[in-house]
Amino acid sequence: MEVESLALHETMETHEILNFKTVCLLRSKLMQGICFDNELKALMEKDVQQSIKDINELLGFYKQSQILQ
Repeated sequence: MEVESLALHETMETHEILNFKTVCLLRSKLMQGICFDNELKALMEKDVQQSIKDINELLGFYKQSQILQ
């Protein structure tokens, strides 16, 4: 039985997306601290929660990398 793994270019693209989502997560989390509008804070919190889900999903793909095996 052959185990599927990501090609090197797919690993690189996954890494880039993972970095982007991490930066988005950090930015939304930091901006919540200086935001005074409750509606905007709620939107940013929703973005934070979605980013966490996205990052966890991407990690599953990233673990299939040829580099990590």
